Amino acid sequence: MPYINNLQYYTNGGIAPTDKNWGSYQYVSLADIVNNYMLINVGDDKLVNNVKRYEVLFHAKRGVQELNYDALKNIKKIELDLGNSLKMVLPPDYVNYIRISINVEGVLYTLHENRQAMSATAYLQDNNYNILFDSSGEIITGTSILEIKQGQMQQFFGPGAYNGCMGWCWGGDWYFEYQIGGRYGLNPELANQNPTFEVNPDSGVINFSSGARNRLIVLEYISDGMQNGNDDKVTVNKLFEDYIYAYITWAILNNKYGIQEYIINRVRNEKKKKLNNAKIRVSDIHPSRLVMVMRGQGKIIK
Repeated sequence: MPYINNLQYYTNGGIAPTDKNWGSYQYVSLADIVNNYMLINVGDDKLVNNVKRYEVLFHAKRGVQELNYDALKNIKKIELDLGNSLKMVLPPDYVNYIRISINVEGVLYTLHENRQAMSATAYLQDNNYNILFDSSGEIITGTSILEIKQGQMQQFFGPGAYNGCMGWCWGGDWYFEYQIGGRYGLNPELANQNPTFEVNPDSGVINFSSGARNRLIVLEYISDGMQNGNDDKVTVNKLFEDYIYAYITWAILNNKYGIQEYIINRVRNEKKKKLNNAKIRVSDIHPSRLVMVMRGQGKIIK
């Protein structure tokens, strides 16, 4: 990015948004990375030659993604009101979640994942249990029993062994968990009064239990750094710039015919070394923080 004066940095010249340039010197854009690589690292007298710009751009984006997966941990936070569907659509740049919280009277409570929860697609069948297809030859789907169980539980009053039990009513039919007979013990993994959630990457949603209905959900997740496909907004911390250049060189030579193995090994080792150096540089270890933690060892335990 070109140099700007302090007035531009702090106020953006009075043009909204005035905070546009705050912290911008910490980062280098994807366009600058590609331009610098083509200018400095590509040529007849260089290790990389006869390479197109779109190839460099492709490998640069893969390098940024690998960087976010492995070291940078680009964390984003979003908050959404959860409706009756009890589903939150995963963001397009979602990689993995860090923490999911629910807002209860101004206090954020951390939710726990229910790994025993399942998601299923219900195939419609006829009276002979044959699967039904539409005019395009695709299977007709309906509401899964697992989707029904995400709804609000109600108490059933009627004949049978389930009189007075909690269940789900859907389309006039009642559904219950297996609860006839005694239940003993507790699963510590699920011993929490807060709602639970289940991530379904195939459907691209996060399913929540009924206790999260009409609540504000805060999702903290790791992003792939691709800014929803907008290359103009993709940036990398300057401390990782050398690693991206080394990654591009390795990726190009590794996919090129006729390159000696010792050269590929050399650039691979250089890539690993620069990644490790960058990890150390951006590590969040400060002496003052270590001192504050070490003070705890003097605490008297009664």
